[in-house]
Amino acid sequence: MVEDDPSIRTLLTSALGAAGHSVVAAVTGQEAMFRAGDSQPDLIVMDVMLPDADGFDLTRQLRAQGLYTPVLFLTARTEVEDRIIGLSSGGDDYVTKPFHVQEVLLRIRAILRRAGASAPAGRARPPLRYGDLVLDTDAHTVHRADRPLKLSPTEFRLLACLMARADRVLDKGEILQEVWQYDFAGDTRIVDTYIKNLRRKIDATPPALIHTVRGVGYCLRQPDDSTGNSGNSGTGTPRP
Repeated sequence: MVEDDPSIRTLLTSALGAAGHSVVAAVTGQEAMFRAGDSQPDLIVMDVMLPDADGFDLTRQLRAQGLYTPVLFLTARTEVEDRIIGLSSGGDDYVTKPFHVQEVLLRIRAILRRAGASAPAGRARPPLRYGDLVLDTDAHTVHRADRPLKLSPTEFRLLACLMARADRVLDKGEILQEVWQYDFAGDTRIVDTYIKNLRRKIDATPPALIHTVRGVGYCLRQPDDSTGNSGNSGTGTPRP
């Protein structure tokens, strides 16, 4: 819990404790960086406007250091653009102040459920493979041409969504429902932002696999499969 407002920090720490969670609190960005590395939390609740740091920048620093713990932002910034900046910086969800405690608890529960989903005991899930792209759900690893890639939890779920439906065009609504499990007030730009982030990592190794189908959505498709077929189906020609 990274929050400099003592009343909010006490309220949420008490509510989370009552819900069965163990909470480590931090007041500043510097303290948050230390505690995140020291305690290895399952989730970080991050205030955006801290006395010594911006929560968005702090999350970028954590990601750059290889810490991919899910992050839930708490902020008074209510503009859609701020939400997109926060989520594209590596956050997994975004709650604006003032908030209802129960909503925060439900969001946390949803994030932990997504991040902690695992196969039944004794039943390993086979990795997803598409060309030279391999995603191992159990090991939570991604490789492209045998090169390991570092993805945030949300990027990982987005790629798994595309790989599980490879060669099929997914509209943004489907992706929102599958990856985030609810919509962002009808705004689908978050999907565009995350696709852009994912492309920088996945398609850094050619050929490009993530394609845009104009007016429809996105798909994972081999280059040889992106010519001719989509035009006949009326979905448009994918472009990288």
